Amino acid sequence: MAERRAFAQKISRTVAAEVRKQISGQYSGSPQLLKNLNVVGSISHHTTVPLTEAVDPVDLEEYLITHPLAVDSGPLRDLIEFPPDDIEVVYSPRDCRTLVSAVPEESEMDPHVRDCIRSYTEDWAIVIRKYHKLGTGFNPNTLDKQKERQKGLPKQVFESDEAPDGNSYQDEQDDLKRRSMSIDDTPRGSWACSIFDLKNSLPDALLPNLLDRTPNEEIDRQNDDQRKSNRHKELFALHPSPDEEEPIERLSIPDVPKEHFGQRLLVKCLSLKFEIEIEPIFASLALYDVKEKKKISENFYFDLNSEQMKGLLRPHVPPAAITTLARSAIFSITYPSQDVFLVIKLEKVLQQGDIGECAEPYMIFKEADATKNKEKLEKLRSQADQFCQRLGKYRMPFAWTAIHLMNIVSSAGSLERDSTEVEISTGERKGSWSERRNSSIVGRRSLERTTSGDDTCNLTSFRPATLTVTNFFKQEGDRLSDEDLYKFLADMRRPSSVLRRLRPITAQLKIDISPAPENPHYCLTPELLQVKLYPDSRVRPTREILEFPARDVYVPNTTYRNLLYIYPQSLNFANRQGSARNITVKVQFMYGEDPSNAMPVIFGKSSCSEFSKEAYTAVVYHNRSPDFHEEIKVKLPATLTDHHHLLFTFYHVSCQQKQNTPLETPVGYTWIPMLQNGRLKTGQFCLPVSLEKPPQAYSVLSPEVPLPGMKWVDNHKGVFNVEVVAVSSIHTQDPYLDKFFALVNALDEHMFPVRIGDMRIMENNLENELKSSISALNSSQLEPVVRFLHLLLDKLILLVVRPPVIAGQIVNLGQASFEAMASIINRLHKNLEGNHDQHGRNSLLASYIYYVFRLPNTYPNSPSPGPGGLGGSVHYATMARSAVRPASLNLNRSRSLSNSNPDISGTPTSPDDEVRSIIGSKGLDRSNSWVNTGGPKAAPWGSNPSPSAESTQAMDRSCNRMSSHTETSSFLQTLTGRLPTKKGKEDELEKLSLLLFHEELALQWVVCSGSVRESALQQAWFFFELMVKSMVHHLYFNDKLDAPRKSRFPERFMDDIAALVSTIASDIVSRFQKDTEMVERLNTSLAFFLNDLLSVMDRGFVFSLIKTCYKQVSSKLYSLPNPSVLVSLRLDFLRIVCSHEHYVTLNLPCSLLTPPASPSPSVSSATSQSSGFSTNVQDQKIANMFELSVPFRQQHYLAGLVLTELAVILDPDAEGLFGLHKKVINMVHNLLSSHDSDPRYSDPQTKARVAMLYLPLIGIIMETVPQLYDFTETQNQRGRPICIAPDDYESESGSMISQTVAMAIAGTSVPQLTRPGSFLLTSSSGRQHTTFSAESSRSLLICLLWVLKNADETVLQKWFTDLSVLQLNRLLDLLYLCVSCFEYKGKKVFERMNSLTFKKSKDMRAKLEEAILGSIGARQEMVRRSRGQLGTYTVASPSERSPSGSAFGSQENLRWRKDMTHWRQNTEKLDKSRAEIEHEALIDGNLATEANLIILDTLEIVVQTVSVTESKESILGGVLKVLLHSMACNQSAVYLQHCFATQRALVSKFPELLFEEETEQCADLCLRLLRHCSSSISTIRSHASASLYLLMRQNFEIGNNFARVKMQVTMSLSSLVGTSQNFNEEFLRRSLKTILTYAEEDLELRETTFPDQVQDLVFNLHMILSDTVKMKEHQEDPEMLIDLMYRIAKGYQTSPDLRLTWLQNMAGKHSERSNHAEAAQCLVHSAALVAEYLSMLEDRKYLPVGCVTFQNISSNVLEESAVSDDVVSPDEEGICSGKYFTESGLVGLLEQAAASFSMAGMYEAVNEVYKVLIPIHEANRDAKKLSTIHGKLQEAFSKIVHQDGKRMFGTYFRVGFYGTKFGDLDEQEFVYKEPAITKLAEISHRLEGFYGERFGEDVLEVIKDSNPVDKCKLDPNKVWRMTPNAL
Repeated sequence: MAERRAFAQKISRTVAAEVRKQISGQYSGSPQLLKNLNVVGSISHHTTVPLTEAVDPVDLEEYLITHPLAVDSGPLRDLIEFPPDDIEVVYSPRDCRTLVSAVPEESEMDPHVRDCIRSYTEDWAIVIRKYHKLGTGFNPNTLDKQKERQKGLPKQVFESDEAPDGNSYQDEQDDLKRRSMSIDDTPRGSWACSIFDLKNSLPDALLPNLLDRTPNEEIDRQNDDQRKSNRHKELFALHPSPDEEEPIERLSIPDVPKEHFGQRLLVKCLSLKFEIEIEPIFASLALYDVKEKKKISENFYFDLNSEQMKGLLRPHVPPAAITTLARSAIFSITYPSQDVFLVIKLEKVLQQGDIGECAEPYMIFKEADATKNKEKLEKLRSQADQFCQRLGKYRMPFAWTAIHLMNIVSSAGSLERDSTEVEISTGERKGSWSERRNSSIVGRRSLERTTSGDDTCNLTSFRPATLTVTNFFKQEGDRLSDEDLYKFLADMRRPSSVLRRLRPITAQLKIDISPAPENPHYCLTPELLQVKLYPDSRVRPTREILEFPARDVYVPNTTYRNLLYIYPQSLNFANRQGSARNITVKVQFMYGEDPSNAMPVIFGKSSCSEFSKEAYTAVVYHNRSPDFHEEIKVKLPATLTDHHHLLFTFYHVSCQQKQNTPLETPVGYTWIPMLQNGRLKTGQFCLPVSLEKPPQAYSVLSPEVPLPGMKWVDNHKGVFNVEVVAVSSIHTQDPYLDKFFALVNALDEHMFPVRIGDMRIMENNLENELKSSISALNSSQLEPVVRFLHLLLDKLILLVVRPPVIAGQIVNLGQASFEAMASIINRLHKNLEGNHDQHGRNSLLASYIYYVFRLPNTYPNSPSPGPGGLGGSVHYATMARSAVRPASLNLNRSRSLSNSNPDISGTPTSPDDEVRSIIGSKGLDRSNSWVNTGGPKAAPWGSNPSPSAESTQAMDRSCNRMSSHTETSSFLQTLTGRLPTKKGKEDELEKLSLLLFHEELALQWVVCSGSVRESALQQAWFFFELMVKSMVHHLYFNDKLDAPRKSRFPERFMDDIAALVSTIASDIVSRFQKDTEMVERLNTSLAFFLNDLLSVMDRGFVFSLIKTCYKQVSSKLYSLPNPSVLVSLRLDFLRIVCSHEHYVTLNLPCSLLTPPASPSPSVSSATSQSSGFSTNVQDQKIANMFELSVPFRQQHYLAGLVLTELAVILDPDAEGLFGLHKKVINMVHNLLSSHDSDPRYSDPQTKARVAMLYLPLIGIIMETVPQLYDFTETQNQRGRPICIAPDDYESESGSMISQTVAMAIAGTSVPQLTRPGSFLLTSSSGRQHTTFSAESSRSLLICLLWVLKNADETVLQKWFTDLSVLQLNRLLDLLYLCVSCFEYKGKKVFERMNSLTFKKSKDMRAKLEEAILGSIGARQEMVRRSRGQLGTYTVASPSERSPSGSAFGSQENLRWRKDMTHWRQNTEKLDKSRAEIEHEALIDGNLATEANLIILDTLEIVVQTVSVTESKESILGGVLKVLLHSMACNQSAVYLQHCFATQRALVSKFPELLFEEETEQCADLCLRLLRHCSSSISTIRSHASASLYLLMRQNFEIGNNFARVKMQVTMSLSSLVGTSQNFNEEFLRRSLKTILTYAEEDLELRETTFPDQVQDLVFNLHMILSDTVKMKEHQEDPEMLIDLMYRIAKGYQTSPDLRLTWLQNMAGKHSERSNHAEAAQCLVHSAALVAEYLSMLEDRKYLPVGCVTFQNISSNVLEESAVSDDVVSPDEEGICSGKYFTESGLVGLLEQAAASFSMAGMYEAVNEVYKVLIPIHEANRDAKKLSTIHGKLQEAFSKIVHQDGKRMFGTYFRVGFYGTKFGDLDEQEFVYKEPAITKLAEISHRLEGFYGERFGEDVLEVIKDSNPVDKCKLDPNKVWRMTPNAL
């Protein structure tokens, strides 16, 4: 062949990488210099902007105005512009837990309280980006959403899944074979038998209209319609998203700020019963933490007395309020631990006698002895009755007990019942309290759960437990304090508890403990407000018990709470004169000094009124220095005055009734004023006690002050210890916060002087104090700062927006406030690490911005720029600055306007002159100044004026800005014309407008420096988000959300933003190596900021900001030795920017790329002159669409950046970027999968527009072909997954099944499948390092398929037309790889994968490199932290899925915790249910089908493209190769139908392609078709048979016979049957029958020889089929095997190569068994066959004429004559090409034959063989050979002489077989030839052993005699063998 085809040559295609290598030789220096050349192969340059540089973006706003879209509406219209409702500002009422909002009852409130209440009740101000959820950050490719999208998928049918299990399958096969062979009326092995079988088979359904002559165009159209119908729209719904951490672009919406609760526990008190019931008993419950020595809940009082007992107290107790009747309570525990106890205290009515005496009856009387002790009990009852009557309002301590809470929770949790009953008594104390028992329970459970507290303390999921407490300890009068209690509790946990030795009070208290339900009904808050739902107010409520957390809890206040708890602790009256023994303390909360001024604010306990005016402590009998354990709870008034105080009155209670002795005698007084210097007074107090009533005006003084003339106990020493604790969301209880709020409120109220602490601050000193208080905020405690965070930030922002007017001077506090904010948020960041999300955003701050922050003048009821209700009157002013910024303005504006600035002392002396000179020198434009328009009048904060149209207009026009760093000129410019005189200054200043917060913030940030700037950078996200929200609010309240974007913000503000972005970008670039974590946060914050700006600002401006960032990074990259970290940051940045919900719109998908004005000649390989069919005039627009050309990158700006990053990073020469492959590919994958699922782009036309943005991706991926993971290797070298039947992948690897026969079948003629050429390239020396991982390659390829699926076909076709042959072949190689990549793995693989826990991945090294080279950074560390995985580390980067083709499939990331062991991992992995495996297989099947259909669609476009060109052959060869490869893979029935349809169309259009050029492919095609003809799925068989029939038909039509197809099919069949393990002949038989049916129905060719030839071929194939299958069955039966081999060889009469192979195989088999005569006959037949074809090829006289020459040796040799009309001529390519079809081959065969005859003793035949050989040697004059031959002849003739009559050729026996189990041997008799002198017993024993093993010895019977056998007399269930008879 003069011109070898590219396919045959395996042409080495030049790869871009190689070209670069050559060019790089001509350059020296940095590899970055090459980047100008580093442009993906299919890119042409219009201007030289290398891919490493960002191009100038299009001015998007301008473009949209100048290029209006013709479409008025519809989905395409929506691609052009953001929707009008894109951003909404929503005022959402906050959820209120209670039916009535918690607000104070007073109407008059001071400003601070009013601010707090507003802060807790105002609606949330939320900015909603309505379509935000459609951005990539919320990509539905997460597991749960994917499942949703995968609903309703059709089940794809795959043959590999259909194959039945081995055993049943084999039985079925055997059964089939026996059925097919047992035919009585035909001789065994005859053609007739085979034909009978075939004719009895049923054909598959015929394809309609297959034989019609339809035009190719029509066929294409029909195929196209069928292919496109019922397709799955969303490709990515079928593809698992890549293993990633939380996507970097996901910003979770912060949690709504809400009241804090710990883990909640419901305690129900059911009953309390003593041995005797004589008096009411009062109980309380509270939680204590022994370790922290802290009471961690308030008291819960409950009353379980009977009505009779309650009746005893009627005179003393008012009617009980329902709120005091609760018997169940919900406790909250934020820090659960092993140290928490539930303490129950009991009290009783005061009576005479100490506690021991009073408790005695309860210890000695038993309920059982009630009748015996009746009188005594009656006496006790009457005594109790008397005491209740007289002393009913006093209590005494009685008894207590404690429950170790975690013991209960753990025991309950570890028991398997629905609820648990635990009895706690003294006898069992050892068990109950023993730490040993407890730890064993805990140990068992700690493996299963962890919580925020200790490892084992989870209160949310234990089983409810019912406790019966049977023992109480009596209280001891001298050990009542909390200190004593902690000692008791600590002792209780010890095994040898002292308490156990005490005599208990026996009783039965039953309580239920369970996790609290989510929303319990009938619940009351600690303030007694009803919690929703509260259907009926008459039902007994459940009380929520307020928690006093063991440690600080950092949660901002969100509800009004103002409670005070008073704990009287001890009193020392030892030194008091007079009788004072039974002491009680009366506590009152007073608002004045008159006794009637007691306020009803003390909460009642149980069974009493809701509030009372006084509370009494319990009395310890006869104790002058009692301890108290009381808790008195007070509802504080919202506004306190100096007169509010706590009054303590001490009484001696007379227990005995004596005449003239009052019941109670006052014995002392003391008090605590509630306010001290304006602050709430709380804490520990040791107070002196006065013996007399306090004098007038005592309440404003402290009792420590020695008042004249007063008598005090113990010389005015402190004798009364009391603790006062406030739980308040009004009182900060922090001096620094108090001072700040007080000063700000003083400004509000304009009330001077201000009293703070001991200081009185005058107005002239206010500014300094205010500034110092702002900076002192840093010193405040963190806990109150967090609690008052919302209010604090609101106030700081207010100071920025409304600079106050102090003493007639505007004081700018912007800088101070900015610094304070920066410092506060940094404190929160550092101290509350657990609260950060993956981006390091503190959740409390994020919630503040999202829900709370609003511009101070923006209230829902005043949608105007006017001031709105933030409290008092406005004494604040601002400055307006010109929108036109003076050119002279530098960033370091340093003049300040405050009167504390030395540059300006007060007001300029001669304002007019100064102003004039400034105006004169600067030429300022006054059009925006407030003087021209008149500013709006100042209005009180609480009011909402609707501003005049004029002022609103002015506000729109002007840019209201101010700062301490503004220039003097800006300040004065606002007041040009008339500076106010001192008198009118304040009024004038009040007219000035508000500042705009975002403008001020930007300015402050730009000009700040030093530590403030550092603080701001550390938490840049906070200021960015604040700024964005401020901008949106500003637009919203000025009705500018619909305004043109260019006019929304003034130029100065945009300058500030540009300066800010630029400096931050340079920070990132300069500091990324030092402060990794901070820079990662800063980078993501900046990206989110720009993403947000795209929604509100001029988008072209934002693009220019992106370019700025890019430029900064690019300039740095050139100088870096290892750029990967910086490029990784840029990828994160880009990914976040591109996660915008309108990303597609931003890329102008509807813009048509305009070619450059003067098209420069293209230098790209895509359109170079080598292009096989480039038209003279290139269609530049099409080229631009597919290349990263400058127009493309400008107009599709973001998409251009994404694809550029991909091209640069995937470039094989990109130094050090290998580790970023996965990252950049994931970015593209994420974008495409997001578009795929986006409902806005579901319309195909719209999706095509979106796909257009990614057309260059095809070229980029084509360039990466040499680097892609080789999925075809997965199939070849690693072996197929074991569970898939090998026949699915026959002959893929060229290593055939190596049974004796199969080796021969494979032969050399069987097509070898290799990879397409480009995969054989060894592109560069570093190739092995740059191969992508399997997962990355798979992601890239799915992206490619998505673009091919959704792109406009006509555009693709035009581009394909422009491509060179080389590039089209590259594309085909890519499609070939896609076929392997997305091949269906099979259900069994999923099952195996499920059982495999660990995988050894070939590309582990690649993953390690990826990890080392910087894809794991501080952000991921943060992600882990935010997920609570600090103890976790990853082995490498998240493990990538292993190659799809291997048996080890995708596994989840294996994350190792230090405590995790292998078995643990294993158990977790084996969890997949059957349904999940089924689902995985369903998805994989659908993906494989869709992927292959996309490949098929693309192949069709390629075929249409090239069918009109002249160099189509090599391309079509490539198309065919991909088609054939896809047929060879594991495919679904749906795909194969379409695939066969395409193949038929291809052959129909280009018949000569197969039959004349791609003959190798023809052989391959025959093999594929035959394989599918034997499929178990009928539709596949139908289509495969149709294709095979048409192939024969087309071959016949070309040359009136179809010898080529006949030969190839025959060879293919031998290959197929020989290499398949579970081959099903029945299915193939049906297909053969179908082909026969087509031939019979083909009217067109009925008159030709075609039907007969088809019939002959089919019968021959069927014969071979039956025999080959049987041959496998009879591997162990040599006689049967040889018989079958003979028949198969006979079937290959038309395939000389195969027949020769089989004859030689037979010869070999005979030789093995020493059957030399038979072996010689086979060799003679072989020689005759060779001679026959040699005589046709070469006309040489000395060669045998053909087989006729051999008839003297055996008359059978004539079978080898090549006379039939369909014999293939030997000069056909690939025919008779074996080594034996040569003269030397013939000689070799004859010599072997002679040797075999000689060994067999058949010397006469030796002579006949040499008669043929001698003429050949003579012709060649080979004397040496002739001498040898004549020597052998002499030897032969000598032996004939010597052995005359003595030769023995063998012994022969007759053997018969009877019984249906023998199949077609039934009733057959054979003659067996055995070696000479074989005894009858020997053969009999051999056959008995063989068949006994096969059928079972119990079934085999031997017929001993040799008479004719009567079958009717034989047992049909047995097999009978007749004894051999010697013949």
